Amino acid sequence: MIMMKIKLVALDLDDTLLDSKRIISPRTRQAIQDAVAQGVMVTVATGRMHVSALPYAQQLGLDVPIITYNGALIKSSLSGEVLSSRPVPRPVMDEVLALFRANGWYLQLHIGDTLYVKERNERVRLYEETAGVKAEVVGDGLYSVPGEASKMLTIAEPETIQAIRRQLLQDGFGERLSMAISKPHYLEMTCLGVNKGWALDFLANKLQIGRDAVMAVGDSQNDLDMIEYAGLGVAMGNASETVKAAAQAVTRGHDEDGVAEAIEKYVLGR
Repeated sequence: MIMMKIKLVALDLDDTLLDSKRIISPRTRQAIQDAVAQGVMVTVATGRMHVSALPYAQQLGLDVPIITYNGALIKSSLSGEVLSSRPVPRPVMDEVLALFRANGWYLQLHIGDTLYVKERNERVRLYEETAGVKAEVVGDGLYSVPGEASKMLTIAEPETIQAIRRQLLQDGFGERLSMAISKPHYLEMTCLGVNKGWALDFLANKLQIGRDAVMAVGDSQNDLDMIEYAGLGVAMGNASETVKAAAQAVTRGHDEDGVAEAIEKYVLGR
């Protein structure tokens, strides 16, 4: 592959930058620091909340805008400046809430970087542990929490997730929401047109960096848009076959320093 001069690198967090213990390996940390030292901007692009992604950006000493909620919020990791915020419009959100309430489906809301849930159950506990956040339990008040959600998330068995997605599409939400199955048991809903690819394009334009100079690395369906957008889209070794097929390169898995290998090869030219 011809080496291109990469100026912006966007990294997914879970199952990409983070290993199975949700840790950034020393080799990966060093590769990122070496890239930054050469003037390359390295950022995080995740479906996570800003407050959940921020500690990892801080661990790496990154002073950059980070992409969170699959692109619904782009906010500086140091100054806290908001570059872009595109929550789900309240009328659409209310219709989703009504549908989920009528069907008894699990739903959590991410509003103003706070996680709202109806009750604390095993799904909430697992999410809190994974994301490193604490949920606000609001009972039936969930269906009338003020504000607009950066993201709405349902968690269920994979076959139930597929059924919920089919119902949402049947009810016309495909023209009113962006939907991504980020993990087999996660269906993430954001404002129509919001995805990691849109957010990476927005950020690259803001930084006056052409897409040919952008590298994106990820593993899941919600990474597809940014992998297709980037001049160099890289799939993790543990990525789905769909993501691998869309990428121009495949690196090792997240437990084998795949991100470090990609940065060393395509950014540092080692």
